[in-house]
Amino acid sequence: MKIWVDADACPNVVKEVLYRAANRVQIPMTLVANQFLKTPPSLYINTVQVGAGFDVADNYIVQEVEPGDIVITADIPLAAEVVEKGAQGINPRGMLYTKQNIKQALGMRNFMEEMRNSGQASGGPPPLNAKDTQQFANTLDKLLAKFKQPRT
Repeated sequence: MKIWVDADACPNVVKEVLYRAANRVQIPMTLVANQFLKTPPSLYINTVQVGAGFDVADNYIVQEVEPGDIVITADIPLAAEVVEKGAQGINPRGMLYTKQNIKQALGMRNFMEEMRNSGQASGGPPPLNAKDTQQFANTLDKLLAKFKQPRT
């Protein structure tokens, strides 16, 4: 099991939760972005800087993710692709993307995009708050509880 982070739009408070979790559970985590990222020194945390462009980071994650991995992303089309590959996705508010709910989430995302494009809706989700961060941490902890790192 490995954690992948769609890091360009990932809130810093969520990254902090992830840094602590990766070190606590000793699970490899890779943050993928098209810009330089500063991360705390750790044997378990690394970054990959991809080229600029639409969906370049997403495509990298989809190419590298394996069944059982965890992907942190607010990008619902990316979440749909990783769920299809047998990985699990979590958005920064703690919603777990599953085979049971990803089609509905994708449909709602597409509907809201149409509404915004037609001028019938504007804006996006409200700002992340402490309750969202706690929900994210709880969802992540539930998934990581299944992870058993062999000790040497």
